[in-house]
Amino acid sequence: MKSRRLILLFPLTIFASTAAAEEISIRWGKVKQITQTTATLQVVVNPLLRRVSSIHDRVYSELQRLGADYVRYVPWLPYPRLAVAELKPPSKHRTYWDFSLIDPMTLDFMNATKGHPVILNFSTIPAWMFKTPKPVSYPGKPDEPNWTYTQGTELRDPSGKELGDYFARLVGWYVHGGFTDELGKWHKSGHHYKIDYWEVLNEPDVEHNTTPEQYTARYDAITTAIRQVAPKIKFVGIAMAQPANDPQMFEYFLNPGNHKPGIPLDMISYHFYAVPTADQSIDTYQFTFFEQADRFIATARYVESIRRRLSPLTQTTVNEVGSILPDDSNGNATIPDSYWNLSGACFAYVFGHLTELGVNIVGESQLLGYPTQFPSVSMVDWGTGLPNARFRVLELLKDNFGPGDKIVTTLSGSPYVYALGTIKPKGKHMLLLLVNKRDRDIEVTLPGRAKEVEYVDQATKGDTPGRQPLDGDKFTLHGFAVAVVTME
Repeated sequence: MKSRRLILLFPLTIFASTAAAEEISIRWGKVKQITQTTATLQVVVNPLLRRVSSIHDRVYSELQRLGADYVRYVPWLPYPRLAVAELKPPSKHRTYWDFSLIDPMTLDFMNATKGHPVILNFSTIPAWMFKTPKPVSYPGKPDEPNWTYTQGTELRDPSGKELGDYFARLVGWYVHGGFTDELGKWHKSGHHYKIDYWEVLNEPDVEHNTTPEQYTARYDAITTAIRQVAPKIKFVGIAMAQPANDPQMFEYFLNPGNHKPGIPLDMISYHFYAVPTADQSIDTYQFTFFEQADRFIATARYVESIRRRLSPLTQTTVNEVGSILPDDSNGNATIPDSYWNLSGACFAYVFGHLTELGVNIVGESQLLGYPTQFPSVSMVDWGTGLPNARFRVLELLKDNFGPGDKIVTTLSGSPYVYALGTIKPKGKHMLLLLVNKRDRDIEVTLPGRAKEVEYVDQATKGDTPGRQPLDGDKFTLHGFAVAVVTME
């Protein structure tokens, strides 16, 4: 299906506002730094990504068309049959390895991202590897969720060897055509994919209540085992849900002295979601989202200072950035159209600030959500598979900003407009990222003559970003708009 372009019936440049235009100041000759940041997203496994889903083809075609680098793929705990390859412990006579439900989605993902580096995170540890009062059950149906699967805090094998071997066999299945199981039997897959990064577990501060010491030991066991199978794979660590709550996780993990000799610390990760309270309305979300974003940016600045002090060669990916409405867990699917633009604007705002902090990868969360599985986090319509405004904002950022860009000193005259000026590596294009943090029109004055603007706003919604030539130094940024202005 061909992409559609919405033709606006009103000009983007509006000068009827009685309020004075907000001035953007840019010193094009004052380069602050060279950006390292790639904009991308995460794909979390759920039933609507299965081949039996009516939107399967459309969703994967949009992912392929986007062509993003470092997409994060996460088979996750709510669906144990779609995420855990060995749901029962091996006995003396047999093992229970089964990729029949896991392979189709994983192969579809690898094919949709072919030619681009990826980050894989099979995040869920088999429940039987933990000490629990009784065995942890899992649903018989693959599409039935179980939100209590991750029970226990102590591994039944405290050495971590059983844990490491499980993940090494997972990697072998996809990288080396198969693996030898616990009883010495070869399991053939025929897969020979290139995995660039393997992220070790997910949100350990929430899942299994993992301490910094426990996580570091498990990271060492998993990376040691995987490197014996695939020595060229790089690793991502921590994947922390609430980085502001436990700085000790970063202090402990990033200290090389707390790891076994030779353990790689290639990259760390942590997450951010803006979450309004249940008594708020769509009209007040805008204040909460950007206030929480500012607090997260302050946290990121602190975390990055820890990383630079303890392990300066370690890179950073903030690979879950999004927003979650308070009634998502109740399966609410009535979400106002303006929410998608607000959420997209919040992502662009965080992306810009993390770019200025030197973060390497910023990933929007997540490709597909739906009622009962975080519908407000989705980047596509769960009924049609078509992109929404959150997807289009990522597309706009990915197509215009990337590693090698020169960041120049940029000041916004309005506290409600974020601005970031960049120069492309060859110096031929000067681009200005603008984000309207409010649900109202704001007229801006640009530093020089603008040539063209490309934008996502509440008129374009989930359609392809709008594009319009500009002639002058003023234009109106509509409510929750994200715009990229090409300057002359």
